[in-house]
Amino acid sequence: MKPKCIVITPIKHISGVEDTLKSFCDITVIEDPSLEDLIEVMPDYDAIYTNPNKSKIFLGPEILDAASKLKVIATASTGINHIDKAYATKMNIEVLSLTEEREVIEKISSTAEHAFALTLSSLRRVIQSHNDALDGEWDYTKYIGRQMNFLTIGVVGYGRLGTLYAKYCRAFGAEVLIFDPYKEIDIKGAKQVTDLKKLARLSDVISLHVHVNEETTSMINVDIFKEMKNDVLIINTSRGEIINETDLVKFLKNNKEALFATDVLTNEIKNRGNSPLFKFTKGSTKQVTITQHIGGMTREAQQIAYGHAAQLLKKHFTNKPIELL
Repeated sequence: MKPKCIVITPIKHISGVEDTLKSFCDITVIEDPSLEDLIEVMPDYDAIYTNPNKSKIFLGPEILDAASKLKVIATASTGINHIDKAYATKMNIEVLSLTEEREVIEKISSTAEHAFALTLSSLRRVIQSHNDALDGEWDYTKYIGRQMNFLTIGVVGYGRLGTLYAKYCRAFGAEVLIFDPYKEIDIKGAKQVTDLKKLARLSDVISLHVHVNEETTSMINVDIFKEMKNDVLIINTSRGEIINETDLVKFLKNNKEALFATDVLTNEIKNRGNSPLFKFTKGSTKQVTITQHIGGMTREAQQIAYGHAAQLLKKHFTNKPIELL
């Protein structure tokens, strides 16, 4: 008898993913379940297939305790902060992610491209200019932007995405500073700094590209904000928890020329509406741009990430080798 898998993320628009899952298990797709819906049905399933984007579900004790047959969680993502991995391990539930699937994720540049798009659109006030144009305004003076080849860009984290983002900035002529105590910098024209405060002090733009863990949670806080320029642009496509949002809001209120563009919010899975940044932004501020965790949501990235996560799950149950896309 085939194992039973519940899919709690949209997959029907991604070619081949549903077919791969159906080839080794019986699947039920509930694209956007409530916590109550999921708890009610979980005793029937051996596997969960998920992705954090769009989801309201945190896979923690409430769900895992109800999942008496659950053996494995497969997530089509590198980040796993939507899963209580420690509790899953305690319950003997394996967590499969793309975090260490280097050959696969090296093909995915979407999030770095989105960070760069947020950088350019923020520097040129594209969204605000568009909105005001629709309101009948036609005055450029509020939208005098910045030119990248005169700027210093600070990149925090020199993994796959930070490396790509740094290369994009160099291609546009910017000076690039990189902070990553665990990596050696090998990009021509970029400089490595060993002090995050120094990077904050020197940078016109700061872009975050780190995983969330105990070391990086709230790493951008009041002590770092104190060092930043009063017209800095901060980009976050990592995770909301990297930044102390209460400190960020205070910084933005005190520095009206500073800008923040983000694809993520603190606690976005469980309670994103309660985010201090979200509440601040809804107050009609033009300092903040928020997108809905769309960094990795391109056709190509979804095909690679979701397809490979399905292959990982297939290997778990059948021990058949993975077919790289």
